[in-house]
Amino acid sequence: MALHPYLLELASLMAIFSFAIVSPGADLAMVMRQSIVAGRRAAILTSFGIGASLMMHVTYTILGLGLVISQSIALFNIVKWCGVAYLVYIGLKALGAKKAEAPEVDDAAPRPQQAQSALRAFGLGFAANALNPKPVFFFLSIFSTVVSAATPIPVKFGYGLVMASCLILWFVGVSLFMTRPAMRARFTRISHWIDRAGGLVFITLGLKLATEKAG
Repeated sequence: MALHPYLLELASLMAIFSFAIVSPGADLAMVMRQSIVAGRRAAILTSFGIGASLMMHVTYTILGLGLVISQSIALFNIVKWCGVAYLVYIGLKALGAKKAEAPEVDDAAPRPQQAQSALRAFGLGFAANALNPKPVFFFLSIFSTVVSAATPIPVKFGYGLVMASCLILWFVGVSLFMTRPAMRARFTRISHWIDRAGGLVFITLGLKLATEKAG
């Protein structure tokens, strides 16, 4: 029995998107740092922020705004330089991290001085993904090549929800793994070095983003 065309489209999208999910980048670096620095709850909320931002990218791509951004050098550069500034800012803050005391009890709680509000944790993930112009071209390319123009808009939004859900599940899995008691106790002892290494990663990603060109 032949698969429904929509299922074929979704399967094709997910085959491509699965590689994008696991590839290293600012999102993964952010979730790993949140797991080590701010704890499991914050890392999971950051994961949801990333998923919500991805849904935003999908939404404007479906509505045609992504094409406008991709064709406008001015708009592209606004998004790009905001992303560069954000990544470099986060990187510089991480470089200044101080050594933390090892926890007496192995758990997934954040270091006291690094406790975050739910809104901040969510916002860190949302901003890390939203201020990156690469998804504009990614979703434009895969939706234009894989998804038929005749596919109804609600179905396209359904594709986006599936992709966002898979992305959230992936990063929640990363959060749970990185905050396992044994992992956390091990990482806490060298957390300031991890912070600084993460800071260098964010700054490097920011500088790499600065070299990106529209089109």
